[in-house]
Amino acid sequence: MKVLGFVAAALVIAAPAAAKEITVKMLNKGAEGAMVFEPAFVKAAPGDTVKFVATNPGHNAQTIAGFLPAGEAEQKGAMGKDFVLKAGKPGLYGIKCLPHFSMGMVALVQVGNGPSANLAAAKAVKLSPLATKRMTAYLAQAK
Repeated sequence: MKVLGFVAAALVIAAPAAAKEITVKMLNKGAEGAMVFEPAFVKAAPGDTVKFVATNPGHNAQTIAGFLPAGEAEQKGAMGKDFVLKAGKPGLYGIKCLPHFSMGMVALVQVGNGPSANLAAAKAVKLSPLATKRMTAYLAQAK
């Protein structure tokens, strides 16, 4: 009987943690001002999903070209619809709302623990002035 208890305990310890879903709202107005994702910076583990909820109409969420871990494909959500980002490879995933990108509507998803291999590439991506200001603050949180 002790052997069965030991085996059961070992299986529980060895079992991977369940993936979780993190919710991000697409908002016309939030704590940081107009046209924001909230929260705009999230940490996720590989296998987690980040669900961008179309709380207000007129938004979408999509990845930013060049702002993804190596080998990850760009993804684009439909206008006014929820978008789910599956956190695959560790690294930084830049997210934007296409119609409000120039107004600084960006978010950052850090998958895994830093430092992220694509940090230098992410910092080199050209963004609008307001998007750059916001993204710089989010990148400072990625550790």
